[in-house]
Amino acid sequence: MYAIVEIAGHQYKVQQDQRLYVNRLKQDEGAKVSFDRVLLVDDGSKVSVGAPAVPGAAVNATVERHLKGDKVLVFKKKRRKGYQKLNGFRPSLTELVISGIALGGKAKKATAKKAEEADGEQAEATKPAAKKPAATKAASKKAAEDKSEE
Repeated sequence: MYAIVEIAGHQYKVQQDQRLYVNRLKQDEGAKVSFDRVLLVDDGSKVSVGAPAVPGAAVNATVERHLKGDKVLVFKKKRRKGYQKLNGFRPSLTELVISGIALGGKAKKATAKKAEEADGEQAEATKPAAKKPAATKAASKKAAEDKSEE
């Protein structure tokens, strides 16, 4: 079972007992956090895709520690101008351990009803429009004669 979840503005594919490094979160070390912006859930037999999020789904995690990542170097250069600039930084990260992916049972039933209603509306909207009567040769001849008389 896996899920795609949005954490701190980024999307991650997560599974149970996975270690994940995300942008620094405000929670303390050892705190339990829950992310309810789950975009997709695959439980092995069925894939649930949200629009934009799957209702009732949540990803539970524990904050293990806060740390700094590897140094990232930013080098700027303009050729033939003698301009070079080197900057670097170490991003602040939070290590999460995914403790579980929860699905809401009631939310699934509600979405199924909404899907049936939407299918009924789409069926009505996709009915072909009434066709206009085809122009006959006699009618077009008569219109051409009327024009030539004027």
